Amino acid sequence: MTAKLVFRMCSTLLIGLFVIPAMAFASCSDINSALGAASSVAAHNMLVTALKNATFPLGDQTTNGGFGLNMWASIVDRDGIVCSVAFTGGDRGDQWPGSRVISAQKANTANAFSLPGLALSTANLYTAVQPGGSLFGLQESNPVNTDVAYGGDPTKNGTSDDAMVGGRIGGVNVFGGGLALYKVVNGQKRLLGGIGVSGDSSCADHNIAWKTRAFLNLDDVPAGVDPASGTDNIVYDISKPGNSQAVDPKSASGWGHPQCSVAATAVGTALPTKYPVGPGVQP
Repeated sequence: MTAKLVFRMCSTLLIGLFVIPAMAFASCSDINSALGAASSVAAHNMLVTALKNATFPLGDQTTNGGFGLNMWASIVDRDGIVCSVAFTGGDRGDQWPGSRVISAQKANTANAFSLPGLALSTANLYTAVQPGGSLFGLQESNPVNTDVAYGGDPTKNGTSDDAMVGGRIGGVNVFGGGLALYKVVNGQKRLLGGIGVSGDSSCADHNIAWKTRAFLNLDDVPAGVDPASGTDNIVYDISKPGNSQAVDPKSASGWGHPQCSVAATAVGTALPTKYPVGPGVQP
């Protein structure tokens, strides 16, 4: 790692820790307001629309580099309370059922380990939590609240009445698909919570989460650890990467994620250019 890169990353961390003034923790109501949604039902519908726009088309026509599957998404507020859970299919069984909780876990992680001045995606955590890494064991630190995850009527999963809504889900996930949510409020970039997406390869999950956040216009990201973009984008700098594994897992930046496919890598690398963070209408 070069001295220039170390300086840049240390500067970013200092900004995130000390420079940005603190604001009150955002609630689900604050997220609804940031979306321009008059109710939680309206906010849920907006999440469904954004998630579908980011996911479709499915199958071989996918533009996300994965399998082209239906997806789950969850949003949590700054306290880790689930605000909304959604899916893209016609029924809750059209996407992997296990990905419902994983999406909420990813949202919780991105929120829990981001700051008003520094965004960390779940993809950014992969390298550091490996054996011998500086954050090894992090994924065991905040267990999922199983009562929230598996309680209630499963027929309502993914609807505006999903039983996870209103509960603190907990959990830590350390592969692609979780991003912090930011919105400029009174001239400051306010950290609102997190979004998690699950249902495809972890790389495609990140790509879809990035697009979904962009379509919701909750991507006023202040800074991140991706050396290329200065955002919370996925970093592909693991030496000798294989598909879905790291053959020789050494990340130049310390924030690297394994590649899943050539197509997913190409999509992910281009995200900050094609869907730039910050205010404005997304393509």
